[in-house]
Amino acid sequence: MPDTESKLIDLYEHPGHLLRRAQQISVSIFYDEMGSDLTPIQYAVLRNLAAHPGTDQVSLAALTGIDTSTGATVCARLEEKGLLERKVIPTNRRQRALTITGAGEQQLADMIPGAQRLRRRLLAPLTGPEQLQFMALLTKLVQENNEQSRAPLTAATGSVK
Repeated sequence: MPDTESKLIDLYEHPGHLLRRAQQISVSIFYDEMGSDLTPIQYAVLRNLAAHPGTDQVSLAALTGIDTSTGATVCARLEEKGLLERKVIPTNRRQRALTITGAGEQQLADMIPGAQRLRRRLLAPLTGPEQLQFMALLTKLVQENNEQSRAPLTAATGSVK
């Protein structure tokens, strides 16, 4: 057994459990700082759409790291809220091109201060150098395990930031 591996009797030695707990904490702080207008997934989809306007639903789901059926549901909800528009692509009637609306752009702009507070609060227990190291290691963990995901990020995303 490697020196870094115990018998994993204590649940809090399991990286997956700690990542799940970190996700719970992150979502809780998300709602504290960002409000309840958007879910974290809706925010991620809208943020990616702002960066990749005119992309289709399937590609946007891949850019966000979610499955296509979840992506379609999220896009439908964002459309209902008036934050994005879906239009059938004339050359491929099964796909829909997405564009963020003015209301969607305003929603994202209004959420920037909350996103900054969210990041600060989540990383607050760490020193400045630890925050940089944590983000670098977390990014590496996600990138190197990307293909293990049920919804791997596409190469078009470049690096995870």
